[in-house]
Amino acid sequence: MKRTWMILLLCIAFIPVYGTEHNATTEHNRSKESNRTVVSDKTKEAVKKAMELEEKYAREQRFYQGDEYDLKSKEFDPETLKKVPAIEPDYDFDMDTGVYDD
Repeated sequence: MKRTWMILLLCIAFIPVYGTEHNATTEHNRSKESNRTVVSDKTKEAVKKAMELEEKYAREQRFYQGDEYDLKSKEFDPETLKKVPAIEPDYDFDMDTGVYDD
């Protein structure tokens, strides 16, 4: 009979300990959920930024490819280059004379 009472007393003594562990586990689960939402929010923000960068790169790529531009009006006749006089370089330039004279 004494053993039964002792076992009963021990069980009653460990009920609050179990309840405390259960509450800690519940709080831990809540913190995990909040961490998950924070992580998912950060992930969504990162994905959004990456998508914006991809759109920017797509616009730049269209610009650099030049498919949308009509450059026919800017073409010139190579024969007109023959009319432009050639400018000969001045090889007898001297830094000592004329440039830094006071």
